[in-house]
Amino acid sequence: MMRKMISLAAAAGAVIGAVAVAGADRAAASSTTSLRLSGGLTLEIPRTWRVYRSADQVHVVTGACAKPKSHYFEPRCRGFWVMGAKTLKTGGEGFQRYNPVNGPFYPAVDVAPCPTDPKLGHVLGKAIAVGYRNIGAGHKAHYRVWPGRCVTYDDATQKSTFKQREWYLPKEKLLIVDQWATPGLATVLQNATWES
Repeated sequence: MMRKMISLAAAAGAVIGAVAVAGADRAAASSTTSLRLSGGLTLEIPRTWRVYRSADQVHVVTGACAKPKSHYFEPRCRGFWVMGAKTLKTGGEGFQRYNPVNGPFYPAVDVAPCPTDPKLGHVLGKAIAVGYRNIGAGHKAHYRVWPGRCVTYDDATQKSTFKQREWYLPKEKLLIVDQWATPGLATVLQNATWES
């Protein structure tokens, strides 16, 4: 009788374990959502990331912040941007056409606000990483990392630093810009899919 009870308990434990695994699989599968972008690009992003679209820009907010406004790089709003062809026409410094060889995405003629503190301005230096990164299969992006300094407006005293990462797909006219070292973003981009 005792053996029968032990085998029934073991069988019940196996069934409960299988149900728990199936539930975990469903939870894992539903923990992401598809973000469809222009050019046939789809990113699988965590459901906790919020997506805001305006014109040909997509702002993916990955941390706490009030609903972002539609201008670039809202301070204290963790996340990254996906810029399209229209935005790239004026995405270089001084509202010139964006070209990663010439400099970072910086659609301004003045000092833009620092990502972490709007009371500070930010200044970008020379690229410290230059190369290519895969965005899904068969699509190589120009990759750059630009060192940023957050400085006071009156005397340019440095208060903090950050890095602006950029993935640029010239054929698709898409640019991904991240000033927050967004955890998991590089993996999301590597695992992207493309419609044929």
